[in-house]
Amino acid sequence: MLTQDEKYMKECFKLALKGRGKVAPNPLVGCVVLDKFGKVISKGYHHKYGDNHAERDALLKLKNNEAEGGTLYVNLEPCSHFGKTPPCTDLIIERKLKRVVIGMKDVNPKVDGLTKLKRAGIEVTTGILEKEAEFLNRVFIKNMKDKLPYVVLKTATTIDGKISTSTGDSKWITSEESRKEVYKMRKDFDCIMTSSNTVIADNPKMEHRGKCILDTNSRIPKDAQIFKQGEVYIATKDNTPLKKGKLDIKYVLSELYKKGIYTVFVECGGTLAGAMLRENLIDEVYQFIAPKILNDNKGKSCFDGDSLKKISSAKNLKLYSSKIVGTDILLKYKVL
Repeated sequence: MLTQDEKYMKECFKLALKGRGKVAPNPLVGCVVLDKFGKVISKGYHHKYGDNHAERDALLKLKNNEAEGGTLYVNLEPCSHFGKTPPCTDLIIERKLKRVVIGMKDVNPKVDGLTKLKRAGIEVTTGILEKEAEFLNRVFIKNMKDKLPYVVLKTATTIDGKISTSTGDSKWITSEESRKEVYKMRKDFDCIMTSSNTVIADNPKMEHRGKCILDTNSRIPKDAQIFKQGEVYIATKDNTPLKKGKLDIKYVLSELYKKGIYTVFVECGGTLAGAMLRENLIDEVYQFIAPKILNDNKGKSCFDGDSLKKISSAKNLKLYSSKIVGTDILLKYKVL
């Protein structure tokens, strides 16, 4: 049974998600305002980057005294500094809210809304559904803390974990519905990353506004389909440091972040996927599993890795979503 604070925090999460894909590099934030009698009188969310934050969006819908003595719910600590908009804490104080309930503290070191609100005599409650609040803004947290994009790897495998036969044939492992689902997924990301091996083998279009190709020795033909749409960033040994003879992928991700790329969707073969997993550069895995068994010992796997002696050395993931897509199943995991 949810408490009242948890109930309204859940509503903040729902509101926050309305800004998905439009607020980066800012976080997803929703807000619910109750009057002094406990009645919901306004709701708001951060619509897009540069627009009012959620608290301001909700409070500016009200007359000056409507929220006085009331409670404001927000999934992220209100900002206390000037950015694209004035501090939300100032407006909360001005409107004389009695209580502010917060999901999680802001990881941005510029923000200290808690102190400002408490000094103004406002009762502050923090940590309501904190883990859910952190998961909601996992992209923002990764960007802010590591100055790197949030990376999701997409794989499509048979039940026995193969992405192609021993001859390299891979079309099509999954259903047409799954392929359409992938087209939709790409729209949620700033950039698609792949390897020269994948481009040379499949010559994909990968229709998207931004693409990054890891091509150490500049092997990709100039007429490859991947160049026909969107901006393409090619990482080669001429513009990227090498690490043990391979491109330094973390450096590439850092360069993408500097270009305003906050989310990366990786579609590749087992070599790149395995390398990124070993280097802890993957935040999530989206795995499509088709109801097929290749039974091919030499078939290619979705992750190429080194030999392990103990199960305890395995990467651990947490499943947070599953659904049927066509004849396949889509599993979404957070890498722990």
